Amino acid sequence: MVDDHLPIVETPKNSGRTLHWRSEHDTGAFARALAASPALRNAFIALHGELGAGKTTFVRHLLRALGIEGRIKSPTYAVVEPHEAPDGLAIFHFDFYRFNDPREWDDAGFRDIFAGPGLKLAEWPENAAGRTPIADLAIKIEAMTDDTRSVTLLANTPRGSDLLAHLGA
Repeated sequence: MVDDHLPIVETPKNSGRTLHWRSEHDTGAFARALAASPALRNAFIALHGELGAGKTTFVRHLLRALGIEGRIKSPTYAVVEPHEAPDGLAIFHFDFYRFNDPREWDDAGFRDIFAGPGLKLAEWPENAAGRTPIADLAIKIEAMTDDTRSVTLLANTPRGSDLLAHLGA
């Protein structure tokens, strides 16, 4: 049987890369490079890693690079913190660490947020598995014993591949 149509979502080949962040300066430099990518505007980025790996620190650097000023709170208890960049970009920072009730997804309007425009950043996305769409870019941050970070980037969509291409990955 011949398959005469393309899949709805195609995972690009060679869509991953591993980086090594030696310091928080490297985290900030990566965030600034990512912020400069036009593909970021409506992307969904999933952030994976243990407690203390640096997920929230990365998000803070990215939000600063996008022009967010003032205090940037972790959404651990609120589940989502909305932001608006100076250019009007809507940004939603999710933290699903304490997420355990699928009804909360619908009640909180998360389905509408993910269906709408804007950048979505999600820590602990596995706790909302089956609710979130496929992340354009998955970032796994691992704290190493020497306080550096091993960072694995995986593009899951053409937009994710565009993000990696912009980063030179």
